[in-house]
Amino acid sequence: MRRAAAPVHAAGSGASLTLADLDYGLPRELIAQRPVEPRDASRMLVLRRRGGVLEDRAFRDLPGLLARGDVLVRNDTRVFPARAFFRRPTRGRIEALFLRPLVPGTGEERWEALLRGRPRPGERLASEALGEAWRVRCDEPLGEGRWALVSESPSPVLDLLHEAGRTPLPPYIHAPLEDGERYQTVYARAVGSSAAPTAGLHFTPIVDAALAEAGVNVETVTLHVGLGTFRPLHEERLDDNQLHAERYVVEGAAWRCIAGARADGRRVVAVGTTTVRTLEHLARQGGEPDADDVLRGETDLFIRPGFAFQVVDALLTNFHLPRSSLLALVMAFCGVEQARAAYRHAIERRYRFYSFGDAMLAL
Repeated sequence: MRRAAAPVHAAGSGASLTLADLDYGLPRELIAQRPVEPRDASRMLVLRRRGGVLEDRAFRDLPGLLARGDVLVRNDTRVFPARAFFRRPTRGRIEALFLRPLVPGTGEERWEALLRGRPRPGERLASEALGEAWRVRCDEPLGEGRWALVSESPSPVLDLLHEAGRTPLPPYIHAPLEDGERYQTVYARAVGSSAAPTAGLHFTPIVDAALAEAGVNVETVTLHVGLGTFRPLHEERLDDNQLHAERYVVEGAAWRCIAGARADGRRVVAVGTTTVRTLEHLARQGGEPDADDVLRGETDLFIRPGFAFQVVDALLTNFHLPRSSLLALVMAFCGVEQARAAYRHAIERRYRFYSFGDAMLAL
């Protein structure tokens, strides 16, 4: 695969585009509040980029739309119960969204967390659910509401969050989630995300079996979803925005399979924007696997219109929020006007939007 000399965070050329170009109106009732049952009963809008033809299909049709030898790549990250509540010494409430572990200091577990509230540096907070059994210290502010928190409990933070934390559903979902596994993909394995890679929520063992029968190879990468994926864009010019870095782990064998498909002229089908960012980052970053034959690192790749894709030939995704980096990526892949036409069609045909919504396949 080719390697680009430009820094990975600067890829794309959307200088003429602004946040207003990523805007659209959505009737509130089209925001899916609950997942459909079964998972693969979702609808799927197919966009054939050559010609801009749109087809209304079902997600179960996916295996028949792919070709023998295609490589379908999914993100196998698993969401942990990252949302927890703490009390200040004044009894004021602080909401924390745990994002990722930071480099440990002197044996203490240090995490980056998004806090809702205004703690002071050095202030100690007690868990609302566990009390004195879990205290954290607000070590230092990191900007944009993010803090470095130091856990003062001997128990691992992930264990404490499984006791005291909640599944961090997006703010536009107001209905309670009865089964937390519905906000996980069926193939979720690597714990580390504070939000789900939602394009994969539609897959079932039945669909996987049909993919295998159709001769579609399935590979996985891991990108732990955090602020880089779900944080809204703020700067009006797209080129003035930069994403927060997110951690990835890719097995050397998986990367070689993907590279082999490209070399043979077979398609690489990415499931979700997080998979796209991981694959396109690796194509530009290069790098060698470690002693365990694993590629590890972080990516802050911001894909926007004008981006030259080096790996991904087809994209399976959901319908995304306006003014988001995810919609910018979809526009980069599909073309701005074709993406707009697809979204207009989806709204007219009453597709379900966002995390628990329907799927879109761009071929």
